[in-house]
Amino acid sequence: MQPYSSHVQRALQALHSWGPAPDDLLRDLVYRRLFTSVLLSGLGAQVTMLALPLTAALLLNATPMQMGLLTAMETLPFALLSLPAGVWLDRIRKLPVYVVGELTIALAVLSVPLAWWLGVLTMPLLYGVGFAIGAVNTFAGSAAQVVLTQVVPRQRLVAAHARNALANAGAEVAGPGLAGVLIKWLGAPVALLVDALMLIASALILRGLKVRENLVKAPQRHFWDELRVGLRFVVQHRLLVAMAITVGIWQFCHHAAQVVQILLATRSLGLSEPAIGLAYMGMGFGAILSSTLGDRLSHRFGPGPTMVMGFAACGLAWSLPAWAPAGAWGVAAFVLMLLLSGVGGVLVFINFLALRQAVTPERLLGRMTASMRWLILLPGVPGALLGGWVGENLGLRATLGGAGAVALLMAAAAWHWPVIRQVRVLPSASD
Repeated sequence: MQPYSSHVQRALQALHSWGPAPDDLLRDLVYRRLFTSVLLSGLGAQVTMLALPLTAALLLNATPMQMGLLTAMETLPFALLSLPAGVWLDRIRKLPVYVVGELTIALAVLSVPLAWWLGVLTMPLLYGVGFAIGAVNTFAGSAAQVVLTQVVPRQRLVAAHARNALANAGAEVAGPGLAGVLIKWLGAPVALLVDALMLIASALILRGLKVRENLVKAPQRHFWDELRVGLRFVVQHRLLVAMAITVGIWQFCHHAAQVVQILLATRSLGLSEPAIGLAYMGMGFGAILSSTLGDRLSHRFGPGPTMVMGFAACGLAWSLPAWAPAGAWGVAAFVLMLLLSGVGGVLVFINFLALRQAVTPERLLGRMTASMRWLILLPGVPGALLGGWVGENLGLRATLGGAGAVALLMAAAAWHWPVIRQVRVLPSASD
C-alpha cells in the first residue's frame, strides 16, 4: 500500500495540471492583476456598448445620422488630443493615468442614469458623455497599452495581447447577455450603473501594481519639438506607416458599420433587448476563438499575414447582412456577422499592437502609441458620419455592404504590400 504522502503528491500534481502551463503569463501575480482588471473593465464596457446606443435608439428615437454623430463624438477626442497626450505620457508615469481614467469614465457613465431620473436626458447629453469617454480613453487607453510593456517582456507581447484579448473576449461573451437582461429589467440608463461599479473595481485592483518603468530624463525640449520627434519616428518607419494606413482604413469601415448595427437589430430585425444581448455574445465567442488561436497563427504564418486575415474576416462579416433576406435568415446573418467581426478584430489588434510596440524604443512608447492611435482613429470620425448618412439615405444594409466591400479591397491591397506580408517574426526596436 502506497504511503499517504504519495497520494497527496499525485493529487497535487493532478490539480497543477489543470492550472495554467508553467510558462503561462497568468502565473505572474502582477500580470494576473492586470488581466483581472482588463476583464472587469471589459465586462463594464460591454454593458455600455449596448446600453448607450440603446438609450439613444429606444428612449430618444435617434435617427441614423444622430447615431453616427454619437459614434463620431466618441472618436473625435482621439483626433484632437492624441498627439499632445503622447508627449505628456512620455514625461510622467503611466499607471496613475490608467487608474484615474477608469474612475473618470465611471463618473461619466453615472451621469446618464442621473439625467434620466431627473428627466433631462437628451441626445446632446449623450454626445457629451461619448466625448468624455473618448477623451479619457485617449489618455488612459494609451497609458494602459504602455503599462502592459512594463509588466510583460517584449518578446512575449503577442502572447500578452492575445491573453488580454481573451479577457476582453470573455467579457464579450458574458457582457452582452448580462447587459441585455439588465436593460430589460432596469432600463438602458440604469444598466450603466453596472459599468461604473466594474470600472471602480478595476481601478482598485490596479492601485499599487508593481511595474518596471524607467522614466528617461532626456534633454528638456519644447512641447512641440517632442511632439515632432514622436511623429517623425512613426512616419520614417515603413512598417508603422503601412500599419497606420491599413488599420486606419479598417477603422473607417468599422465605425461606419458600428453606427447601424443596433438600428438594424432593433428596427429591421425587430430584436428585443435580451435577444440583442444574446446576438452580441456571438462577437465574444468569435473573439475567444481568435484569442485562443491568435498566438499560434501569428507564429505559424507571421504577425503581418495574420493581421491581413483579420482584415478579410471583418470585410466578409460586414458584407453578410447586406445580402441576407429578412426574417430568420437575416437574424442568422447578423449573428454570424458579429462572430466573424470578433474573430477578425482580435487578429488585427493583437498583431498590430505587438508589432508597433516591438519596434519602438521605450523612451518613445508614449508618443508612438498616441501618434499611431491618432492616425488610425482619425478616419473613424468621417467613417461614422458617412455610415450614418448612408444608413439614413440609402438604407442600413447599404452601410454594412459598403463597409464590407472596402475592407475586403483593403485586405487584398495589404496582402500585396511586402512590408506587411513579409513580417513573419516579431521584429525588435533595433530592426
